[in-house]
Amino acid sequence: MTSLEAIAIDRPPEGAKLVRAFRTNKLAGGGLVLLVAILLVTLFAPLVAGQDPAAQDVMHKLESPSAAHIFGTDGFGRDIWARTVYGAQTSLLIGFASTVLAVLIGSTIGVLAGWYGGRFDAFVMQVMDILLAFPSLILGMIVVAMLGPSLTNIVLAIALTSIPPFARIARAPTIAIKGRDFIEACRSFGFSTPRILFVHVLPNILSEILVMAALWLANAIRTEASLAFIGLGLKPPIPTWGGMIREGFDNIFDNPWLALVPGTAVLAVIFALNLMGDGLRDAIDPRLKDGT
Repeated sequence: MTSLEAIAIDRPPEGAKLVRAFRTNKLAGGGLVLLVAILLVTLFAPLVAGQDPAAQDVMHKLESPSAAHIFGTDGFGRDIWARTVYGAQTSLLIGFASTVLAVLIGSTIGVLAGWYGGRFDAFVMQVMDILLAFPSLILGMIVVAMLGPSLTNIVLAIALTSIPPFARIARAPTIAIKGRDFIEACRSFGFSTPRILFVHVLPNILSEILVMAALWLANAIRTEASLAFIGLGLKPPIPTWGGMIREGFDNIFDNPWLALVPGTAVLAVIFALNLMGDGLRDAIDPRLKDGT
């Protein structure tokens, strides 16, 4: 790296800041530990579940929790625990894939809008405002109903509902950063616009984007469960948490474990992600913790 490049790069160590946040903030650390535990259960689903989630045994349907089935069985005699564990794979895959897609598209849109400004910025933000006018679940329902309830379409639908928040969270700091001295230095050194945006601007706003990603991942998982609950999720026999809650809703008084087990799984993941997001936000910008 030349001395001129060293002068142009004037950003805080964002990676170190995030690592320090997990080490010093109990909320962020606790959320990370809980999320890692859930991911490990999902990764080793065949070992943890112990049974085939699609195996039916109608002779033992709607059984109460027992040694053979620790969380009971559903209306087809399928093991609730096994279906909950395998359902995590589907819900987390959709949640992570849709959030990553929304981060890539939304952050790029926000950075470009903030960088170029003017009519382009106004037009992009108006489009984002139109998308924000629709509740995420309603917009997801419209897209999935039009395209069909496949894995790809559900990911696209949820990602579409998540793009506007990431565009907004990336745009504001980009506007603030583009007028700073080190950006002017980059221009004077003849750095190209893509290099300035991706090497000097994006790393400076990365922490805000990651905090939003942790919080919005919880929303993506909740939206997927909601779509499955109303019949717009993946079709059986693929287990999904929302679909399991819907199947157990008809027996909520007689066999409450049918809905409570997958519902608790959804709650645990959202709780872990919210802990991470809130903890990271407070660690990165302590002023937000005090409401200032």
